[in-house]
Amino acid sequence: MTEILRRYGGEILELTVEHLWLTFAAMLFATLIAVPLGMWLTRRPRWARPVIGVANVLQTIPSLAMFGFLLPLPWLGTRAPRVAIIALTAYALLPILRNTYAGIRGIDPTLVSVAEAMGLTNRQRFFKVELPLAASFILAGLRTATVTCVGIATIAAAVGAGGLGEMIFRGVASVDNELVLAGAIPAALLALGCDAVLGAMERWFRVPGQGKPA
Repeated sequence: MTEILRRYGGEILELTVEHLWLTFAAMLFATLIAVPLGMWLTRRPRWARPVIGVANVLQTIPSLAMFGFLLPLPWLGTRAPRVAIIALTAYALLPILRNTYAGIRGIDPTLVSVAEAMGLTNRQRFFKVELPLAASFILAGLRTATVTCVGIATIAAAVGAGGLGEMIFRGVASVDNELVLAGAIPAALLALGCDAVLGAMERWFRVPGQGKPA
């Protein structure tokens, strides 16, 4: 490992920054889409099955196929990072959307009734009662989506979007195991680090006695 850092340390740092940028940009867009949508679905449950079904279909598309679908689009094909971010956003939607919906819908109806009896409006009830109680579920979805994005972002190098996958692909092409490890090990550590940080946040927000998030 010391030899890998000596030879590729500067490049690993640069590609790690690219990898993080792709991941966090995708997570930002996915969160801005999926959390409000999940909240809306709790008020319109008849739409939940078809909407979550669409997100589920996006999740099942192989990553290379997803990049292949997006590349021919005229406003995307010339900008590889845009292709990567949109693809990663699509993969991140399902866990965030599903956990937001399940977290809010799973709140004890008695607590909602008490909030109503106290005179809270729908808006106050939502932001002061339902959303805080569902926070750990939402964070669990963000945790799953982030780890997924970190992993799939390595494939983004196949379309020239950069990231640690670039070293992996170069290593495979040149049959250089050291180069493959120089990309794979930091990517794995990045995923583990994100999982640990978001896992700690999830536990912090979890209400005592609350069920384990999906």
